[in-house]
Amino acid sequence: MSLPPNQPGGQNSEVLDTFPKLLLNHAKVRGDKIAMREKDLGIWQSWTWSEVADEVRALACGLAALGFKSGDKLAIIGDNRPRLYWAMAAAQCLGGVPVPLYQDSVAEEMIYVLDNADVRFAIVEDQEQVDKLLEVKEKAPKIEHILFDDPRGLRHYDYPFLSSIDKAQEQGRQYDEAHPGFFDQSALSGSGSDVGIMLYTSGTTGNPKGVVLTNDNVIITARNGIIREGLTENEEVLAYLPMAWVGDNLFSYAQSYVAGFTINCPESGATVLTDLREIGPTYYFAPPRVYENMLTQVMIRMEDASKIKQKMFHYFMDHAKSTGTRILDGKPVSLMDRLIYKLGNFFVYGPLRDVLGLGRIKLAYTAGEAIGPEIFDFYRSLGINIKQLYGQTEGMVFICVQPDGEVYADTVGTPAIDVEIKIDDNGEVLYRSPGVFHSYYKNPESTAKTKTDDGWVFTGDAGFFAENGHLKIIDRAKDVGKLNNGTLFAPKYIENKLKFFSFIKEVVAFGNERDYASVFINIDLEAVGNWAERRNLAYSGYTDLANQDTVYDMIQECVEQVNLDLSKDPLLSNSQIKRFLVLHKELDPDDGELTRTRKVRRNFIAERYGPLMGALYSDVAVQHVETQVKFEDGRTGVLTADVKVRNAKTFTPVKAAS
Repeated sequence: MSLPPNQPGGQNSEVLDTFPKLLLNHAKVRGDKIAMREKDLGIWQSWTWSEVADEVRALACGLAALGFKSGDKLAIIGDNRPRLYWAMAAAQCLGGVPVPLYQDSVAEEMIYVLDNADVRFAIVEDQEQVDKLLEVKEKAPKIEHILFDDPRGLRHYDYPFLSSIDKAQEQGRQYDEAHPGFFDQSALSGSGSDVGIMLYTSGTTGNPKGVVLTNDNVIITARNGIIREGLTENEEVLAYLPMAWVGDNLFSYAQSYVAGFTINCPESGATVLTDLREIGPTYYFAPPRVYENMLTQVMIRMEDASKIKQKMFHYFMDHAKSTGTRILDGKPVSLMDRLIYKLGNFFVYGPLRDVLGLGRIKLAYTAGEAIGPEIFDFYRSLGINIKQLYGQTEGMVFICVQPDGEVYADTVGTPAIDVEIKIDDNGEVLYRSPGVFHSYYKNPESTAKTKTDDGWVFTGDAGFFAENGHLKIIDRAKDVGKLNNGTLFAPKYIENKLKFFSFIKEVVAFGNERDYASVFINIDLEAVGNWAERRNLAYSGYTDLANQDTVYDMIQECVEQVNLDLSKDPLLSNSQIKRFLVLHKELDPDDGELTRTRKVRRNFIAERYGPLMGALYSDVAVQHVETQVKFEDGRTGVLTADVKVRNAKTFTPVKAAS
C-alpha cells in the first residue's frame, strides 16, 4: 500500500498519523538511507530504513505468534539498543502500547509499574534485566513472556516464558509466511487517536503515574519541533539518555520517524563521550549536568596543558565571550573582532568542539534544570547553537523553545508551535497544545486535577512572562514557600544557583516555615578530587574528602557568592543561606533520595537525615550521623560520619523584599 509523501521528511501528515505508517513509508521512499547505528565491540553496525522495517516486521509477527494482541502493554527495559527501539515499533504495529522502564531501576521499583500498566510481555536488554524480572515475577504475575537481546550469561536459564529476540523473530518470519497480509493490515489499521506509548513520571512525591500519549500527541509535537528548527532527514543524533524518559522518546524515536534522520546508539554508558566524538551529531540534547561535566573535563585538561597553551586558551576564550555569542546570533561585530575570532576558531574553538564531539552541531538543547549562565555562554561563544526548552511528559516535551537569535540564560523561550500558555492567578504556568496527554492510566482523579475539560494542563511550576515575551520559571509551585519572616523562599532557584559551580553536584535547600534558609551539599567527586590532588591533599574517598576543612572553605566561598547574588534580588534577597553542610555521602536513586531522572526528593531527604536537619537549625558545629546505604550488588550497610555544619556570610539586601 503506497502512502503519498509530503513535507517535512517526505510524509503526508494527514495519512501518516502512526509510527507503523511512518516506518513503512520510510522503507518505501528512503529505504537505502541509514536509519540506525549501534557500536558493538568497537565497530559501528548500521541498518537502513528498509532493514529496520524488516526487523520490526519479524519481531511484531513473533510477538503475535506468542499471543500479543491489540491493547497489550510491552515493557521495554535496557540501554539504548536498536532492538529495543524496534520493539517499541513492533508493539505499535500490533496496536499494542510500549511501556519503557528506567534501566537502572532496582527490581522492587519495577513492580509498581509492571503491575499498574498490566504488562503481559517484556523485552529486555541482557542478563541483568532478566534477573530483575525473575526476582519480581511472583509479585508481577501478569507477565507471560520475557524476551532478551543479549544472550551472554543466559545459556543455562531454563524458563518456559524466557526466550531470545532472535528466536522470536525467527518464529515471526514463519508466522508472516503462514499469515500473508496480517502484518500490513495490522500496521496500517491504526489512527492518530490511538494510544501510541505510555511513559511513567519520576514520582517525586509518590508512586509514578502512567502518562498515556496518543500517536497524535507524539507525532504532531515531533513534527512541529522539526518545522520550527528546520531539521531534515540528514540529521545525526546520539541516543544515550534513558528510553523511559520522554525526551529520548521524542528526540531519538518520534522525530527520527517523522523526519527520517539517523539515530546512533553508543556501545555503553562509559563510552558515550568517545562515541559522541566519532559520530559528531548535528542535533543533540543533554541535561545541564552533562554540559557541566564536559566543561569540567575541559578545564581539568587545561590545567595539565603547558603555560603557552593555557595563555592561548584563555586569551581566545576571553575574546569568544565578548564576540562569539554575538556572531552566533547574527549581531553586528567589528571586522577586527571577526578576524580574531576566526583565528581563535582555528587554534582553539574548532579543536575544542571536535574534542567535545560537537563539531558538526546544528542545534543543541538543554532542559530539566536551569543551566549556569557562564556554562551556557561558554558553549555559545564556541559557536555551538545551544538553546533551552521547557517541557513535560504530559505535554510531550515541547512547551517553550528559545528562538534563534533570542537566547537568554534566564528564560526558557517562547511558546512552541500550536502551544498556548497562560499564568494562573497564583503564578502557576498552564498550557494547552496538540501534545497534551490523553490521561493518567487508571487514575482519573489525578487526570482531572492536572488537565481541565478544555485541555489546559497545570504544570505545577511557578513562572511569569518577561518583558521580551519569554517565559521565566521560578520554581515548582508547590515548593515555593515562605520563611517565618514572610520572605519568599524558592528552593529550586537556590539549588540551581549553587549547582552552577563545577565543584557542587547536588543541593537540597530548606527554609519553608523556618527562620532562615539552609542547604545540604554534595560535592562533585571528580572536580573536587582533581582540585585536591593539585594541592597535595590526601583523601581516602568521598566521605573523607567532603569532610576536609579546605573543601569546606572552598564550598563556603561558593555559598557566599550565591548569597551576594541573592542580596541583589528584590524578591529573594532575604532568603540567603545562613547555614550549610556537606553531606557525607552522595545522594543516590538506589537509596530513594533522588528519582531516576535525578530530581531530589526533598521531603524524604529531610526525614532521612533528621539529625542533620536539626543541626542546621541550631548552633551545633558537628553532628554524628549513621546512614543505611544500598550497594550496587544489593547488599546494605551503615555509613557513619561526623558531619560539620557551618555558618555562611550573608549580605545586606540591595533592595528589601516587598
